[in-house]
Amino acid sequence: MIEHNELFHKIYQGDRISPEEAPDLFSWDIIDLGKAGDMRRRLAYPKDQVGFIIDRIVNFTNICEAACAFCAFHARANVIQSYELTMDDILGKVEELIAAGGTQVMLQGGLHPDYTLDKYIHMVKTVKNRFPKIYLHSFSPSEIVHISRKNSLPIDDVVKALKEAGLDSVPGASDLLVDRIRAKVSPKKITVDEWREVIYSLYRNGMKSSATMTYGMGETREEKIEHLKIIRDVQDDTGILQAFIPWSFSPAGTRMDNILPATGMDYLKMVAIARIFLDNITYIQAGWLTEGLKLAQIALTMGANDMGGVLMEEVVVKATGIKTSTNDKELVHIIKNAGKIPVQRDSRYHELVSIHK
Repeated sequence: MIEHNELFHKIYQGDRISPEEAPDLFSWDIIDLGKAGDMRRRLAYPKDQVGFIIDRIVNFTNICEAACAFCAFHARANVIQSYELTMDDILGKVEELIAAGGTQVMLQGGLHPDYTLDKYIHMVKTVKNRFPKIYLHSFSPSEIVHISRKNSLPIDDVVKALKEAGLDSVPGASDLLVDRIRAKVSPKKITVDEWREVIYSLYRNGMKSSATMTYGMGETREEKIEHLKIIRDVQDDTGILQAFIPWSFSPAGTRMDNILPATGMDYLKMVAIARIFLDNITYIQAGWLTEGLKLAQIALTMGANDMGGVLMEEVVVKATGIKTSTNDKELVHIIKNAGKIPVQRDSRYHELVSIHK
């Protein structure tokens, strides 16, 4: 086992941390860990700017074949009513976003048993034809694989068709990239290898993505690092992951409500450790939606350097009972009070407006 001092020096020298070394970081004092995380943030992103984007999630259906144990949102008989938005519903929500100065839409739904590639292409083309300047950061690796299976098409063909229809990028919704956990909580969803396959397909098709982490589902420290290692390796190969977004699993309202929720300290440690380990990803988002705005503000001092989006009308996390919401003015206030410079950005992390006053 590596000595604490040796690991400390490796971190501050900017050296890559191995998967064998990283679990030791969970036992570090939170202040020391936070300082190390912030130092590594400065290596990846020397500016004191913190970005945010005005965006909207449009959950077009909650009908989902996956029926994951950790999900409180998917339709379940006699528990949560099923729904499907019409195309007019979707267009109306995009129009509201544009009226609010928004630039990005995240179209997201379940693994609907009847939706084929044509349905998704129609959705993308209709939105883009009506609103050609809107950026569609939409769907997920699970949805891409679902479409591939429903149409008996290679994943590359699905990604290419969606890109040609107008899809700009795909969130790399990763859940937890540990097959032992996935077999328990989401056996009908994609495997780790299938997640990788989608990311590499996006890379081959010239598209960007991201990576997330839902922790606190019974995994070990070593499995947390296993998740980060997969992301780091994929980024080494592709360079398409623009951001990493960790958040804690909220058991309320799910079929896993016997699990104790992760603490705020767990979250801050995860942010700092991710920043130290993921030395090839520039942006780490502070998870205000699941962790709350104050904890997200602290995360900006421990390795995070982006606040993500305002997420107009988010409903998936709200299904667990978490009611956190925000707006651009509140994000500006929080960023400034963390001693940072707020920047409204676009989907490619380019600065639109820097807010100094």
